[in-house]
Amino acid sequence: MSSDLPENSPDREAIAKKISEQIRQATSGKPKKSHPIRSAIFRGLGVLLPPLLTIVIFLWVGVTIQSYVIDPIFKGSRNAIIAFTADTNIIRQNDLERRGILEGEPGDERVVLKNKGTFIRANDGRYVPEHVYNAVSRIITRGAMPSTGLEIYQYYIEGVYLRPYLFIPALFLIFFILVYLIGKFIAVGIGRMFWRYCEYGIKKIPLISTVYNAIKEMIDFFFAEKEGMRFSRVVAVEWPRKGVWSLALVTGSGIPDIEKHVGEPHLSVMLPTAPIPMGGFLFVVKESETLALTITIDQAIQFFVSCGVVVPQVK
Repeated sequence: MSSDLPENSPDREAIAKKISEQIRQATSGKPKKSHPIRSAIFRGLGVLLPPLLTIVIFLWVGVTIQSYVIDPIFKGSRNAIIAFTADTNIIRQNDLERRGILEGEPGDERVVLKNKGTFIRANDGRYVPEHVYNAVSRIITRGAMPSTGLEIYQYYIEGVYLRPYLFIPALFLIFFILVYLIGKFIAVGIGRMFWRYCEYGIKKIPLISTVYNAIKEMIDFFFAEKEGMRFSRVVAVEWPRKGVWSLALVTGSGIPDIEKHVGEPHLSVMLPTAPIPMGGFLFVVKESETLALTITIDQAIQFFVSCGVVVPQVK
């Protein structure tokens, strides 16, 4: 080992000289300048990607809700209305005699039924009410009328009763009312007990229980109102050693027995883990050993999720 050589040994001097030469060669080169076109492209991407990705994420969420929530409910509502009303609004040709014809004969384009009004014949031989036919003809400004009586009536239901600017707000209103009622139901004893049995059954299913538990922890972190999990403010503590600061969320005051033993106030703080802040460590620390921060809880969570890339900006 070179450290075992005498201080004035020629070998020590040779080794030191060689190391110095290697360091000089490694540091003497000038840093390469980046190409201006590449630099401009990177700067442009840095500016454009955040808003573009934000738009893409919201579009993806919107398309997902449209495909898996709104469209099935829309089609289900339409089919339910048709199932309850089609018998009196879509009449087969061979049912005309049973219902009673006042004017016209089977096969005519227009017939009048007793106490039913005027019906118009579709291409498939079925008859729909005249007001339904006229409404669909006004809705379809371009193209031919639907070929079957069922399609005509479907267009009528969609254009009159399930208009998007009425259906979607009504759907969200019903959704929020349903969420409110479920929340009130779970708040009472029987509702809480019922939900515990449901969760117990879900957690017994392999694979599904793993996914459910992970999602539940994430949702509970942001929405659940649990005692001891209502974060009040953000502080910094020296952890895991002196000189290394970690962000912590204050969950409450310290334990009285500890405060009595130490003789000063304490705080209960949670140190979330990055990049998934749903878990972490819970400590009881001296309040004098914490550093109060002016950042918000949302800014602290962004800091954890981004692994320190998004630095909280103090206003």
